[in-house]
Amino acid sequence: MTNSIKTYLKHTAKDFHNQSVNPPVVRASTIIFKSLQDIKRTQNKYLKNPVSGNFDYGRQGTSTTYALQQILRKLEECYKVYLTPTGFGAVFLSVMSVIEPEDEILVTDSVYSPTRLLTETYLKKFNVKALFYNPSDFNDLKSKITKKTKLIFVENPGSNTFEFQDLSKIIKIAKKNKIFTAIDNTWGTPYLLKPIKLGFDMSIVSATKYYSGHSDVMGGSLAISKRVFKLVETTNKISGLRLGPDDAYLILRGIRTLDVRLDKHQENALKVANYLSKQKKVIKVFYPYKKGSINFKLWKKYYSGASGLLGFKIRSKNKNSVLKFVNSLKLFGYGFSWGGFESLALYQSHEALGKRQFTHLNKDEHVIRMHIGLEDPNDIISDIKQALKFIK
Repeated sequence: MTNSIKTYLKHTAKDFHNQSVNPPVVRASTIIFKSLQDIKRTQNKYLKNPVSGNFDYGRQGTSTTYALQQILRKLEECYKVYLTPTGFGAVFLSVMSVIEPEDEILVTDSVYSPTRLLTETYLKKFNVKALFYNPSDFNDLKSKITKKTKLIFVENPGSNTFEFQDLSKIIKIAKKNKIFTAIDNTWGTPYLLKPIKLGFDMSIVSATKYYSGHSDVMGGSLAISKRVFKLVETTNKISGLRLGPDDAYLILRGIRTLDVRLDKHQENALKVANYLSKQKKVIKVFYPYKKGSINFKLWKKYYSGASGLLGFKIRSKNKNSVLKFVNSLKLFGYGFSWGGFESLALYQSHEALGKRQFTHLNKDEHVIRMHIGLEDPNDIISDIKQALKFIK
């Protein structure tokens, strides 16, 4: 019998030995064997089957982290999943696994700011050059490919401004030129988009966000195709980037309800997006709600749904009134990250967006990012309505 992913998430990783619904938290550094020969047999098993869960040392994982890896491997439909202590750890592992000195990499201009710092600044130490392409112009990406291009790094949709790209076109041109591809898929997760199945070599998700769903743990996952396995395996071994069993357990707890939560996040976010689109003080909404728009078409082409993260642009000559709008929200927390059950709001400064080459804001334009949580959507909209009055 083939179960849907919704059913699979509810019935996987049970501990039948101890008759518990959830797997135990196994903490281990040293793993004890019956003999020296037994160590060698375990090591050989791992070499023959790197996804088998045959470990000889705690840095490789425990049964708790392995249970999470297996769930994500099924969800991603990939060759192997690596677990990191943070979402950015997965970004770091993906990039450092494939680059060499003198390489060039193409990065979407609307990428997550720490990823920009890594690629634009840190990689200069290794004589690796990062070029940023316009996420809304495939020809711009195409024109920047050279014989030195090693990696195309995509974030879809773009950070804060939520541009959707034509992913198949990117994969096709990358394969034609023998270029590796990586995508930050934190916004959609493999519940809504399966990048490896689509043709990407590496798929990154910040487990801190929707996998956890409770804003109480940090982690990351890097799903890969077999093509890049040896490169990532070597770098993973050297880097020492490992997720602990306690954190893995919390993510396992959260991921059982990933589908239920994401479905509700989308339902709420769509109602909020439609409300915002009708407000005179809001000049643009960054969310795939508007049928016929290019972003809607590209979202619909690849995704089975949407998440709860959105943004919108406000026009006001009075920045303080925009800040007062955000500070007047009663049901929204003010803080970084997202993906939990609660709603969050942040003001995106001109300085942060100003580092981009293809995002241009006028002085009187302001971007707000919201994560729409699991509260009653009517309460969320009422809260936004009362706060909008402060914008001048």
